[in-house]
Amino acid sequence: MKIVTIKDVAERAGVSAKTVSRVINGEQHVRPEVREAVQRVVAELDYRPNAFARSLSSSRSYLLGLFIDDPVSGYASDVQLGALMRCREKSYHLVVEPVVLSADGWQKQVADSIAALRLDGAIVTPPICDEPELLDLFDAAGLPMVRIAPRMDFARSGIVQMDDHAAAKEMTGHLIGLGHRSIGFVKGDPTHSASAKRFDGFREAMAEAGLAVAERHVLEGDFSFRSGLELGEAMLREEAGSHGGGRPTAIFASNDDMALGVLITAMKLGISVPDGLSVCGFDDAPTSRAAWPQLTTIRQPKAEMAAAAVDILADPRYRTDVTDARYQVSLDYVLVKRGSTGVVGG
Repeated sequence: MKIVTIKDVAERAGVSAKTVSRVINGEQHVRPEVREAVQRVVAELDYRPNAFARSLSSSRSYLLGLFIDDPVSGYASDVQLGALMRCREKSYHLVVEPVVLSADGWQKQVADSIAALRLDGAIVTPPICDEPELLDLFDAAGLPMVRIAPRMDFARSGIVQMDDHAAAKEMTGHLIGLGHRSIGFVKGDPTHSASAKRFDGFREAMAEAGLAVAERHVLEGDFSFRSGLELGEAMLREEAGSHGGGRPTAIFASNDDMALGVLITAMKLGISVPDGLSVCGFDDAPTSRAAWPQLTTIRQPKAEMAAAAVDILADPRYRTDVTDARYQVSLDYVLVKRGSTGVVGG
C-alpha cells in the first residue's frame, strides 16, 4: 500500500508542498478557499503527516504533555481519552506525565521530562494545576500550558472549565423539588478547586429555599469510593429523632465514586434507594450507569475539556497572548436524572 506524501497532497490540490504544510500546521496566512481545498484532499487521500519529519522541518515537536496527579482514576481516563482523540485529529501525539506532589524530588522529575521530551505544550489537571512550583517549572522552560479547572491565577494561562457552582446548585434544586428538606452533602478533596465550588452551590440552593444545612450532615471526603462508604455510614446510622432530626432523606456526594459508596452503604443498612433515601453524584462516570439503581448525576464534559485544551495549545496564536478571551473556555454540564433519586417517601 503506497504511503501518501505531502507532495501527493500538494499535486492533487494544485498548491505547493509549503502551502500544504502551512494548512496542516494551522498557520493563519492561507486563503480560506485554499485551506478548504487542501483539507479536502487530505481527507480524500487519508494523509497522515510524519511527526518526525514535521519536527525536523520546524521548531515544534508536535508532542503535548498531560500532567496529572492520579493517572488511573476514572477522571483521568476520560481526560486522557479526550486529549488523545483530539491530538490524533490535529496530528499531534500525547504523553502522560504523573506528578505526585508528595514524592521526594518530583520537581526534578518534571524538569527532566520537560527537557527530554521537547514538548510543545502542557495540559495540567486539578489539583496540580494550582501548584505554584509546577507552574514555575513550565514558565522557566518557556512551555505553554493550559489548565483545567484551576482556582486561582486565571491570567497565567489558558483555562478550560465548567461551572461547578451552578451545577451543584441545580442538582440541589432537583432534590428540593422532589420534596427533600434534610439533605446531606459529602465534600470532595479540599485540594481540588471544584470541591469548594460544589459545596457553595449546594449551600446557596439550600439557603434560597429557606432550608437549614445540618453541619453533622456535611462531611469531608476525598473523592474515593471508600470515603463515600465511611461517610455515608456516619450519616445513615443516625436513628430517627437523634440529634434533633435523624438521618437525611437525600445525600448529594461531590463525585460519583463517593455517591456509589453511599449507595452501597444504604444497601448494607437495608435502606431502599430511592424510596427511603435519594442519592446523587457528580461526573457521570461509567460506574454511575453500571450501579443499580443507576445514579442521578451531573455530566461533566471531561473529555471535551481536554480536547479544548489541545485546541488551544495547537493554535499558533496562543503563544502570543495567553489571556485572550478565546483561550478562557467554559463548557456546559448536564443534569442526568436516573433512578437513584425520587420523591420523599417514594
